[in-house]
Amino acid sequence: MTKLKKIHYKTKARTAGIFVLLSRLLVALLAVMVFLAPPARLLAQQFAQIGAQTQVAGKAIATEDNAIRPFRVHVPQEALVDLRRRIAATRWPDKETVADQSQGVQLATMKELVRYWGTKYDWQKAEAKLNALPQFVTNIDGLDIHFVHVRSKNPNALPLIVTHGWPGSVFEQLKIIGPLTDPTAYRGRPEDAFDLVIPSIPGFGFSSKPTGKGWNPDHIARAWAELMKRLGYTRYVAQGGDWGSPISSAMARQAPAGLLGNINLPATIPPDVAAVLANGGSAPAGLSEKERAAFDSLDTLKNKRAYAAVMGTQPQVVGYGLTDSPIGLAAWMLGHPGFAQWTYRGGDSEKSPTKDEVLDDIMLYWLTNSAVSSARLYWENKNTSLLNAAAQKTADISLPVAITVFPEELYRAPETWARRAYRNLSYFHEADKGGHFPAWEQPQLFSEEIRAAFKSLR
Repeated sequence: MTKLKKIHYKTKARTAGIFVLLSRLLVALLAVMVFLAPPARLLAQQFAQIGAQTQVAGKAIATEDNAIRPFRVHVPQEALVDLRRRIAATRWPDKETVADQSQGVQLATMKELVRYWGTKYDWQKAEAKLNALPQFVTNIDGLDIHFVHVRSKNPNALPLIVTHGWPGSVFEQLKIIGPLTDPTAYRGRPEDAFDLVIPSIPGFGFSSKPTGKGWNPDHIARAWAELMKRLGYTRYVAQGGDWGSPISSAMARQAPAGLLGNINLPATIPPDVAAVLANGGSAPAGLSEKERAAFDSLDTLKNKRAYAAVMGTQPQVVGYGLTDSPIGLAAWMLGHPGFAQWTYRGGDSEKSPTKDEVLDDIMLYWLTNSAVSSARLYWENKNTSLLNAAAQKTADISLPVAITVFPEELYRAPETWARRAYRNLSYFHEADKGGHFPAWEQPQLFSEEIRAAFKSLR
């Protein structure tokens, strides 16, 4: 909540007596109350519950009721001016001493993106994209949960809740809204339609930030079940990648009333393989070609997840720099291996997602001041592997599970491991393109995979 600065008036009594002095002070006090009190109330409403720099219209303070409230975003101009000032004042590090990205995001790449960010990028376009969609908030377990909810015109549409991860956001899923809610306009059939619910994970974007421990994937999964219940859905499916994967898997384990199945970045690493990876041993004997490729990618991935180790152990420490420097935040997010193909391959920064879309995502973290609050999800889950079948208790999942493997994903699950992990694997397919952010990178292909994966559950 915005606080007014105290205003002190110094009055020198010359010829006036005590009564005149007190009269002048009273008049000054009344003037302050009349002219400053209304703006104070307005600012208190505008800044409640959102990052200190983000103004939100039509959003009430968090309550404990089940109300679903309309939501719109509006960032004040002062926040954007402050951002440009910080960008212009960037203090750059030395150039890397290698010719590749093995030391992290390269200086030339960052300078090119930041030049565009500070001179040509337009946040208002991103804001307009969000505000063109039906957005809402509802309070669950003390936190306001932000979500996009788009209903299909097809009355028989299958409800689908889609969960993003880090460093993603609801911006990841904007391109799949059309193909999934209006399939006939995107080479689909009317019966392929979905109602879409796209929430922001607690601590991310426009959802509230947890102020205590315990908002782990299991807790979020229960909140998602409550959200779908409040929306009146008695049968629905779930999808998620990155952090959306353990959240969707937790939903499948908990099997809330109405959930039919889920599709996600699968936790399929068998216990024997997980043990070897943990101890740094050689690949187990007898692995197939695809299993060996998966093992090798996991072994390599260990050296690319420094960000996860830091956020999983000391999110507060790294958060100071990410919160204070927009360039530091951008570099940290682009250092995620899921962005490696976008950042470096062929120098083509205009392919999907475009640099404007990537900056939309970075801006959402910056404007909502959610670098630390989002990083704490790693801390909540620091002792549990997202890809380990035993750690994710996949044996406890009896609901149908559908899996799509994308060729540029960080980990490409072999079908043999997937069938060992999930006893009710209803769909498995290896796509011919796409990576860690498939809904962002290949929205049409991703939408077709969703349609195929859940066809048997309609």
